Amino acid sequence: MSGLQKQMFAELQSQSDLSKAHEYAKDYIAEIFERNVFPTTTALEELQLFEENLPHKKGDSTQVLELLQRHGAPATVATLGGRYFGFVTGSALPITLATKSLSTVWDQAPAMQVLSPIGSKLESVVEKWLRDLFGLPESTVAGFVSGTSLANLCGLAAGRYHQLDKMGWNVNENGLNGSPKLRIVTGKQAHSTVLKAISLLGFGYKNIEWVETDEQGRILTSQIPELDASCILILQAGNVNTGSFDEFEKIGREAAEKGAWIHVDGAFGLWAQATQNLSYLTKGIQHAHSWAVDAHKTLNTPYDSGVVLCKYPEALKSALHMTGSYIIKGEERDGMFYTPEMSRRARIIELWAALKYLGKEGVNEMVETFHKRAVQFKNEISKIEGFQVLNDVVFNQVLLRCDTDELTQTTLFNVQESRECWAGGSQWEGKKAIRISICSWATTEEDISRAVASFQQALLTSKKQLS
Repeated sequence: MSGLQKQMFAELQSQSDLSKAHEYAKDYIAEIFERNVFPTTTALEELQLFEENLPHKKGDSTQVLELLQRHGAPATVATLGGRYFGFVTGSALPITLATKSLSTVWDQAPAMQVLSPIGSKLESVVEKWLRDLFGLPESTVAGFVSGTSLANLCGLAAGRYHQLDKMGWNVNENGLNGSPKLRIVTGKQAHSTVLKAISLLGFGYKNIEWVETDEQGRILTSQIPELDASCILILQAGNVNTGSFDEFEKIGREAAEKGAWIHVDGAFGLWAQATQNLSYLTKGIQHAHSWAVDAHKTLNTPYDSGVVLCKYPEALKSALHMTGSYIIKGEERDGMFYTPEMSRRARIIELWAALKYLGKEGVNEMVETFHKRAVQFKNEISKIEGFQVLNDVVFNQVLLRCDTDELTQTTLFNVQESRECWAGGSQWEGKKAIRISICSWATTEEDISRAVASFQQALLTSKKQLS
């Protein structure tokens, strides 16, 4: 046994590092809900302490942990807390933090059943639960990926394979050179990850048939071109700025009848389907053929956790095919056939834990509470002269601006500098805007009022600075 092996076996068996890491984690949780939401200037400056040449000799594990605790933890963004409203970034349920800690020690890679029987089983179970929650066809299969960026890519890849296969063209064997032309149709408010997927799959931006959208970002039904069996139509459940939803019932039914493949980008909005009072927003999503959704947003699992769902198993499996002389097919699910990656962590463990813990009632309560807090934010900010809410708050997004672009940007800067809460900037209809995304289980009514008060103070400060 080498000296390094002896050292690491001793560290593992003593469990001192695990205990210390657990202690630091508990300290972090104890203060994160009241701590400044964004790191202080001092914390950011001290990140320079990590700048060093790669050490030549073995280090001390205790010192490694201490460095992360002392100078790493203060430089984190408090996304676990209740006043982080940026980028539709969810918090993490307590049960999922615990299960991620456990699963990290398990270190499973569920590409094949023989690699991780528990991973295989939980993926099968959650696949069934998601079909039930979202009311999807019984044939629907799921691939558990890093996020909706990849889920959109997978769904559109399945659509590409399926539509070309109907035309007698096997894209896996023949590639795209000389293939029948596919038409890509989507709204002008499509998310950037959709555009990335379109580019990566070889369709090209210039070939997109863009459809006009309304003042909320919804695709205009009357402007959708005549569809046919060569089309892939991309719809949206939750506009990233306004939270709006496309009209799935009418659009989906007609598009499906024409033979078009329908993909729904539902990164955070698809979860509306799992609620009692907001499911009207997703009425008709069953007409689609593939769906993309994140768990680390609305469901509040830890990063990273996304899902691609596909009505046609063979289309998804063929698009993401996997072969190899050493591959061992299991008697049950082999996850590698439903994702692009073979090597990936068993993120399914936290996703299973979240759904097992919450159940249908818990999912409903949590998601509907996001909406209630968003409505509260809209109501309170609307009472402050100088702010204008730009969207209909139908889900968890609030979009607002001040009287001018300059005042909007300066106010946002001062909000961020206060570190009382954090929101991001955006553009809407050619003007600067501020985007508030509420998707943390920890966000309380008091958090909203505190955040609105910080916005009010930031506006007053900005007016003085610009006067």
